Amino acid sequence: MIRVNLLAVEQHRVKAPMFSGISANKLHIVGLVLVTACVALAAYRHLDLQAQQTYANLQLQQARAEEQRLKAVTEELARFETQTVLLQQRVALIEQLRKGQRSPVTLLDQVSRQLPERLWLTQLTQAGADVTLEGRTTTLTALSDLIGNLENSGTFTRPVEIVNTEVENGRGEGDLMKFTVRANFPLGALDTPADSKPARPAAPAARR
Repeated sequence: MIRVNLLAVEQHRVKAPMFSGISANKLHIVGLVLVTACVALAAYRHLDLQAQQTYANLQLQQARAEEQRLKAVTEELARFETQTVLLQQRVALIEQLRKGQRSPVTLLDQVSRQLPERLWLTQLTQAGADVTLEGRTTTLTALSDLIGNLENSGTFTRPVEIVNTEVENGRGEGDLMKFTVRANFPLGALDTPADSKPARPAAPAARR
């Protein structure tokens, strides 16, 4: 007689679907976890890029603001330098005008101090630093003294030149000598030198 155990076969058939169902659930869970992780990573990356973009925009705004501030400072510095140059030019012009005003007075004072006796001037011409003296004298010694006084005064640049001398008749007053002298009077020499010895003022020629 043949015996077949049907109970064992039935039990085996019941257990097989149970194990297959558990494996499928695990696979679904693993897949869901992977998808969630990918979504989270993508969201984090997106948020990080947005944060970097925001920070870059902020840095750009700050750089532009700094550029505008430096531009304003540069323009202000340029205006200040321009005003400084203009002020220096004005000061130099005022100083030049002041010297120009004092120069003729100083020139006349110095020339009058250096005139010896028996010599007088008839004309004084100044063109910048060039000074031309024209006058009369009764003796060559007085003319020589005038040249020496001008050169030793410290106010006129050496040498002082005699341009011309001419003897003319004084009509009863003796022979007079007409002369022309050229000297250099620097515009910066405004002050009378301390060691300058003033000469006696000019005296008219004595009648004979």
